[in-house]
Amino acid sequence: MTDSQSEKQRPESQRDGRTGRSAAAERMARKNEWVDLQIQKAMERGEFDDLPGAGKPLKSLGTQHDPDWWLKQLIEREQITGVLPPALQLRKDDALLDGELDRLGSEPDVRRELESFNRRVIEARRQLLGGPPVITPTRDVEAEVAAWRQRRRDRTRR
Repeated sequence: MTDSQSEKQRPESQRDGRTGRSAAAERMARKNEWVDLQIQKAMERGEFDDLPGAGKPLKSLGTQHDPDWWLKQLIEREQITGVLPPALQLRKDDALLDGELDRLGSEPDVRRELESFNRRVIEARRQLLGGPPVITPTRDVEAEVAAWRQRRRDRTRR
């Protein structure tokens, strides 16, 4: 049965009086007009004024297609952190650890931070979740505290 035959079999109440087509088919054929009308009305109300990035070129236009572009933009825009696999998050934390320690004001706080970091490294090594291997070494607490003290002394001499 063709579409036109099935349309003719529908009750008269579900048909458009002008065209003889079903009302649903008529609505589907006119959906683009409806969408365009809604956009035009929103523009008239000013709902598209002052959007972020207005008048600026799209960042990723002309670059290679990345199926995860929307996710990367969301993470950047919302400044989402802590969603890396544990092995990669530990590598990132390890690279930033000296800076974090330098912001701390007391030796007990530095020790606590180092112990917490070492616990996370050991716990990640025990997990069997897959993903990249954990290659981040634990930190020697005493050596790191001594290095923290030295960096602190060097900063006060300046």
